[in-house]
Amino acid sequence: MPKYILLDTETTGFDEKDRIIQLGYMVLDGRNVEVVNEFCQSDTPISIGAMETHNITPEMIQNKPKCVELEGFKKLLKLNVPENYLIIHNAKFDLQMLQKEGFENRMQLIDTLKVARHLLPDEEAHRLQYFRYKLKLYQKEADEAKKLGIEVKAHDAIGDVLVLKLLLTELRKLILQNFPNEDSVKKMVELTNTPVFIPKMKMGKYRGELLVDIAKKDKNYLEWALNNMDKLDEDARYSIKKVLDEST
Repeated sequence: MPKYILLDTETTGFDEKDRIIQLGYMVLDGRNVEVVNEFCQSDTPISIGAMETHNITPEMIQNKPKCVELEGFKKLLKLNVPENYLIIHNAKFDLQMLQKEGFENRMQLIDTLKVARHLLPDEEAHRLQYFRYKLKLYQKEADEAKKLGIEVKAHDAIGDVLVLKLLLTELRKLILQNFPNEDSVKKMVELTNTPVFIPKMKMGKYRGELLVDIAKKDKNYLEWALNNMDKLDEDARYSIKKVLDEST
């Protein structure tokens, strides 16, 4: 029987040099829920910006094991088989961080960010904390946390996993509504692997404007954005390329 691993990490920062300092995940097997929540140390200092986000200080990870030494990390390696499902919000970031520790994902991946973009394209944002409030998930947190023995903290790894679990339930409802004849889990895997067309520019001087309108008046800007805007994610890049191809 497949297991479902809902995962989040907290890190020293968001750059190439940064590393994991908290690993949190839940393992669901249809009957039980196992909660893993561990801190670890890193040779990379925690940036002030990261501390502001997750409230993890150097003192909290002092004398903790390295990430690869965590029991939770060793267990994750054992769970890393193709029959299981790894569920993350904005999976690219966490998977890049895990790769630095030698973890190469072999599980079937569900990225709830990608799934949400497909199912809820008109939302102004698709961040986990945005949905925490938009879908009123925060109203259910206390009961769910009590049931699982979790302390809820915004941007804490295991706190975010709890929100992720609640979001996954809502996304599954939308899958069942929109694709009633399909397996909901397999559909989320499919949507994760399907590019999302984002019609509006998300950053830069034309932020908020339709890509097709930008292509008509300043096609060179879109070409420049592809080559110079490092923060463009794969869906934004896919969307710009699509518009440029159609405008030729």
